[in-house]
Amino acid sequence: MLTCAPGSLVPTQMSSPPPRSPPVTTGMPFSSLARAEDENFDFLFKVILVGDSNVGKTCVVQHFQSGIFRDTQHNTVGVDFTVRSLHIDGKRVKMQVWDTAGQERFRTITQSYYRSAHAAIIAYDLTRRSTFESIPHWIQEVERYGAANLVVMLIGNKADLWQQRRVLFEDACTLAEKHGLLAVLETSAKESRNVDEVFVLMAKELMARNSLALGSEGALGSLALDSSPVLVGQGPRAKAPCHC
Repeated sequence: MLTCAPGSLVPTQMSSPPPRSPPVTTGMPFSSLARAEDENFDFLFKVILVGDSNVGKTCVVQHFQSGIFRDTQHNTVGVDFTVRSLHIDGKRVKMQVWDTAGQERFRTITQSYYRSAHAAIIAYDLTRRSTFESIPHWIQEVERYGAANLVVMLIGNKADLWQQRRVLFEDACTLAEKHGLLAVLETSAKESRNVDEVFVLMAKELMARNSLALGSEGALGSLALDSSPVLVGQGPRAKAPCHC
């Protein structure tokens, strides 16, 4: 069973009319955690998407934002920024997604974005074994430059190319268990598989941790924090969840 390192984030939920209030500080590495600075949302979460070049990070982000898949993509230069609002359990959740370049020459640029992130999604291409073997490096980057309570998820992209698979889903489960990651999902922006599910699952986990940090039992409701993640593999037939 995969487990998550304990941690919490603290939102500021606004009432109407919203008075200007000082930043919430909780002794954590960054002070603007999940603060809603206007009435348009209840939670604000910043998610950084990392991984090797050409694993499909930009396709995943664009599909999450617009539901559109484009076969031709230019390599990301530095960092691209995307925003989408979700409605989860009656709450308005704003997701800021930072799509980072995987090339080595941009590492010093992207490292600065780890510090303000609440969560990280590490992507690999399940048709290229080398991109999976780079995951420990990306985990090390996240641990080195991110906050101590950063929530980390692993996604294996290009699941529509399952016949060219070079990474077993069970291998991804084992790696996630070893490093205490939240969840493993296999995605396909081309076939709309599990893209929204990745971000909704991440948002729910962050909301739950925020609610626990505030000591608000009512806010949790049906959003109980569960250390057993959703593990979803893709292939010609539906696969049973991996009980790592």
